[in-house]
Amino acid sequence: MKIDTSNAVQILLLVGGLSLVPALLFTVTGFSRILIVLGFIRSAMGTTTTPPNQVLVGIALFLTLFVMQPTISAIKTDAWDPLVHHQISTTTAISRAEEPLREFMFRQVSGEDISLFMSLAHKPSPDTRAQVPTYVLIPAFILSELKTAFEIGFLIFLPFLIIDLIVSSTLMSMGMIMLPPTFISLPFKILLFVLVDGWDLITRSLVASFH
Repeated sequence: MKIDTSNAVQILLLVGGLSLVPALLFTVTGFSRILIVLGFIRSAMGTTTTPPNQVLVGIALFLTLFVMQPTISAIKTDAWDPLVHHQISTTTAISRAEEPLREFMFRQVSGEDISLFMSLAHKPSPDTRAQVPTYVLIPAFILSELKTAFEIGFLIFLPFLIIDLIVSSTLMSMGMIMLPPTFISLPFKILLFVLVDGWDLITRSLVASFH
């Protein structure tokens, strides 16, 4: 019986690629930014276990798929479909798949972070995007994502911090020092989040934060 070696190679590449999915999800997509911001929301509200980690990861995953849909479609059209139909080689498919990801990362990354890692790699300042190696672009992108996530997290914390301060001041003025302020402020935080339709605002802000 003759074995189709091309199909065997594709299956091997697919299995190997699946093992890299978690690493790619955290490093070349918006998953990290979304998950960190969702974690900030939970911390700011003071609900340490609600929503659970599994729920936050699930929300972050599907929001990431939504944000990355144009990039995923470009990779499927330019790289995966031609490879499946034996129109291009595996090397060419990898090169084509890299381009949409690089374009996405360039839209999110700041020039300062690229300059930082170019200098750390002892490379001259690039004049074009093509002069930025992927191994430099990825850590620069990750750093930019962390910065953006913490900036959004800071803005999320502010209204909840104000509620904590108001409740703490009120309790101190009433002499109720032994009563934990978080016990009183938590219902007000949840009420505020519900009244302003917090999940809608957070989702809109997160999706809009990707250029």
